[in-house]
Amino acid sequence: MSANPKSKVGYPHSSIPLTIPRRRFIKGITAGAAGLAVSSPLAFAAETSAKRDYRGPNFVIIRFGGGVRRRETIDPRAQTYAPYFLHKLTQRGTFFPRMEISCDSCNTSHGEGTLYILTGKYEKFRGVGEKIGDKRLLDARFEASVPTVFEYLRKQFHVPAHQTLIVNGEDRGDEEFYNFSNHHLFGAKFRSNTLSLRRFKTFLLRRQIAEGKFRDKELRERQKQFAKMESLDYRHVEREGQGPELDSFWQRWREYYGENGFVNPRGDRLLTELTARALKELHPRMVMVNYNDPDYVHWGYMSHYTRGISVIDEGIERLVNAVETNPGYRDNTIFVIVPDCGRDTNPYAAVPCQHHFNTKSAHEIFALFIGPGIAKGVVVDKTVDQIQIASTVGKLAGMTTVQSEGAVLHEVWA
Repeated sequence: MSANPKSKVGYPHSSIPLTIPRRRFIKGITAGAAGLAVSSPLAFAAETSAKRDYRGPNFVIIRFGGGVRRRETIDPRAQTYAPYFLHKLTQRGTFFPRMEISCDSCNTSHGEGTLYILTGKYEKFRGVGEKIGDKRLLDARFEASVPTVFEYLRKQFHVPAHQTLIVNGEDRGDEEFYNFSNHHLFGAKFRSNTLSLRRFKTFLLRRQIAEGKFRDKELRERQKQFAKMESLDYRHVEREGQGPELDSFWQRWREYYGENGFVNPRGDRLLTELTARALKELHPRMVMVNYNDPDYVHWGYMSHYTRGISVIDEGIERLVNAVETNPGYRDNTIFVIVPDCGRDTNPYAAVPCQHHFNTKSAHEIFALFIGPGIAKGVVVDKTVDQIQIASTVGKLAGMTTVQSEGAVLHEVWA
């Protein structure tokens, strides 16, 4: 691979080529994928009627979330609050510094961006909340019309739900059930599972009631509280819990951190801890970590945003180390790191770094792929699209993503 130290984008790598040389596709990473190309959903349904064992790589998809700008993360002309990501990790994989959300009519926000990444399709989502008169209550409980990468994986291969995980923040209640689409050939049967503090609290209260911890008036109050917590499951798929594997996971969490919530980490540090423990105990084949701390800038302080970026950077480093020290994941795990959205650069806004006004910088993001078979030390100096993530993950996994509208990012192959 030829070096070009004078890359136009100015990234601080001494051996990063500007132009991408030809690369051959790695046969091993897509073993078993031959014959998967189909031209219609009906053909796809027939192809996947007999599931196979999954022999592809593991995936850790990281939402560099809460929306982040390039300026504070990857711009070499400014101070970065993600030094590990920019200066170390990008040299180990294929970096797309000019990825965009190429949909002018789409909302640049967290739930939407998460589903664009998972499905490979831009949609104008509407929350499914209740109506007051002719107006629907504002919420982000969205249902994708096309499958997520989790659904594709579970429909085509023998992968149980507890090995496909979304790790969610405690303040993102509307995003708790992005586990599956409403597509008639996929849906709840092939859903992933969720790790979050909300899920733990629901598990804990269910267990405490069953164990007879409460009596009389307190019991009635706790039962009401539990009913309210269960009502978050507006898609009615987990009213009996998350299954034995997740119940055991939460029980071990309870034994280690207790029940009061004063010991376990909070915010995005909680997501890192949940993911690290899941890698040890649940052995997921695909996990998505929905970081979100930078969104606390809505409180009005720029330091909330920049500190949030640093917390994510530290979390990414820990998860990379966790994978590399785990024999079951080392040399067989691909990281995909991409923001849900960017943020505005308006210097006159009362609250800095908003993302709801559909400005240019709110559409400007980035992406990084690292892992076995991924080209190393490459910066792809061209505009690419957020919805290309899903089809690229599908190709790397050796599965067909027939409803994904983004083209595969061929540059990632070594």
